[in-house]
Amino acid sequence: MQLYLAGPLFSEAERVWLDGLAGRLRADGFDCFVPHEQFEEMTTLTADEVYRVDVEGLRSANALVAWLDGAAVDDGTACEIGMFAQLVAGGDPRYVGIVGIATDLRLQRRRDVVAGDGLNLFVGGAVSAYGRLCWSVDEAIDTLGAWRTSGR
Repeated sequence: MQLYLAGPLFSEAERVWLDGLAGRLRADGFDCFVPHEQFEEMTTLTADEVYRVDVEGLRSANALVAWLDGAAVDDGTACEIGMFAQLVAGGDPRYVGIVGIATDLRLQRRRDVVAGDGLNLFVGGAVSAYGRLCWSVDEAIDTLGAWRTSGR
C-alpha cells in the first residue's frame, strides 16, 4: 500500500517526527511518499514545483496519513486532506481513505468534549467521511494494516 504522509515540515523537529513516522510505516511494509524527501534544497523551491510534485504524490497514493498536531492543522496538510478526500469520493478503488493522527495534548484534552474533538470541523469532517481519526501512531498503523488486509 502506497501512503502519502501529510504534515507540517517547516522545522527540523517537524521533519524529524515525520521521518520517524515514515520509518515506522516502512518497517510495517508500507511504501511512503514523504514530501520533504522529494527535494534536495527546500529553501529555493517554487510554489509551482511543490504543487506539481505533491499532487503527483497524492495521486500515486492509496491512502493519506495526515499528522494533525499543533494549535491548528497545518494549512498545507488541510489542503492535502481536502484533495485526497475528493480522490476517494470519486470512487476509484485505488484510493482507500484518510488516517488522521492526533497526538497533541490540546486535541487529546478536547476529545469527546467539543464538536470535532477540537479540530477544524471541515478538516475533521473530511477525515471522518473518508477514513478515521486515530489518537496514536500505533492506532494509525493498526488501521492501515486492517485496510491492507481487507483489501479496502
